[in-house]
Amino acid sequence: MRLESWVHTQRMRFRTVLETSGTTATGIRVPPEVVDELAAGKRPAVNVTINDYTWRTSVAVMGGAFMVGVSAQARERAGVAGGDEVDVDIELDTEAREVVIPEDFAQALSQDAVAAAAFEAASYSNKRRLIIPIDDAKTPETRQRRIQKTIAGLRDE
Repeated sequence: MRLESWVHTQRMRFRTVLETSGTTATGIRVPPEVVDELAAGKRPAVNVTINDYTWRTSVAVMGGAFMVGVSAQARERAGVAGGDEVDVDIELDTEAREVVIPEDFAQALSQDAVAAAAFEAASYSNKRRLIIPIDDAKTPETRQRRIQKTIAGLRDE
């Protein structure tokens, strides 16, 4: 494995193979020395670049290995597929991670203090997990059902 380091920017480059698991899961195995060099813990927030496409994510530990997921969207935009050998640039993401809250969901949260407090206490990743289905709704009716379901789920936490 070739490993290059730009310590002053906390950016690392390495060559690896996009690993697949199951039918759709695809990821990058991040060498432990890269995670150590980033010096931000075992699950650092990072920017990953493959073929000039960059996305924000976090390193995760799966089965004892450091991994970064590569979504179908990221694979498409980077022009890669599972099994491909790729050069990966990875750098520490020090920008604040904020979720854009849709106006209609924000309105619903403003009417339920318990749900609003639970949403505010959620991590960046969990906030995104809650908002993505709302944003992906194709009809206004589906969107409202999803907002109501999310509010109820937050209230029950």
